[in-house]
Amino acid sequence: MILLGVDPHKSTHTTTAVEPESNQQVGTMRIEASLTDYRRLLAWAKRWPQRKWAVENANGLGRHLAQWLIARGESVVDVPAAATSRVRELSRGGRRKNDQIDAAAAATVAYLQGDGRDVEPEDHTTALALLDERRVNLAQARVRTVKQLHALLRDLLPGGAPTQLSADLAAKLLRSVRPAGDVETVRKDIAWDLVAEIRKLDKQLTDNAARMQSLVEASGSALMDTPGIGPVMAARLIGRTRRAHRFPTSAAFANYAGAAPVEIASADKARHRLSRSGDRQLNSVLHTIAVVQIRMPKSPGHAYYQRKLSEGKTPKEAKRCLKRRLADHVWRVMIADERRVKSLPGQAA
Repeated sequence: MILLGVDPHKSTHTTTAVEPESNQQVGTMRIEASLTDYRRLLAWAKRWPQRKWAVENANGLGRHLAQWLIARGESVVDVPAAATSRVRELSRGGRRKNDQIDAAAAATVAYLQGDGRDVEPEDHTTALALLDERRVNLAQARVRTVKQLHALLRDLLPGGAPTQLSADLAAKLLRSVRPAGDVETVRKDIAWDLVAEIRKLDKQLTDNAARMQSLVEASGSALMDTPGIGPVMAARLIGRTRRAHRFPTSAAFANYAGAAPVEIASADKARHRLSRSGDRQLNSVLHTIAVVQIRMPKSPGHAYYQRKLSEGKTPKEAKRCLKRRLADHVWRVMIADERRVKSLPGQAA
């Protein structure tokens, strides 16, 4: 087995072949970041039939090369940049740094330290993550546009417009405005432009949600069977979690989502505080689901929340307990979904 460590940059990639047993470098190659050179690199690597690629930051600068290799049947692991830096610090090279050393460090880490994680091909989880990111950008653009429209309506109408402003309501208000002079005319024209932008954004958000629902349903996910989880929430959970099986336990997933309390212990005293770490988007989803379930009298979350209150928990503490419980539930559902898909003929997890 030969490990091919890759140190990727925006315009160039350096690959070093390392023999794991002896930790000896047996070859190195530097290429331009182009499809032509990708093919040259793969042809060079085929001199070693038994090989594995260790790409530093395979979800960042090395993403394109890593996915290109996977699509051609290659085995690729992702090595964190912090891990290669640690190996470089402890190596005989001291603090020296160049692309060849980094590439060799990536391969060494992947084999010896166990810091490498298998890179999986892009699938519906990647598509949902892209749709979720697009939705966030659309929602932010809509908020900015509505704020601009509010500012104009304050100057066009006595008292301005209501806080909850829709495109239809804004259009109705604008039709009642009779501008006096060039300044008010320009304000009204710009306001009409903003109304058109809001309508376009609303349609894009609707289409985005419909596409999310279609992909979630096509993936066979059972997340939407949980009260409080609609297509947008399910898409965000799947897109940001990617593969649930990369978390060995539900506790590991809860920690990743920032839903696990942090223990603070000293001497014979121990307490827990709220975690501020983890994926804050996932944490926000769990919070939203918890709030929705608390407001649904017949939901399991509502019953659990009331039970925690009866045990003496404050409303905030009871909500945090529910979020932690929901993290366990979401992880189990996603694990079950992945196992069900894997068991289907011709399918792989």
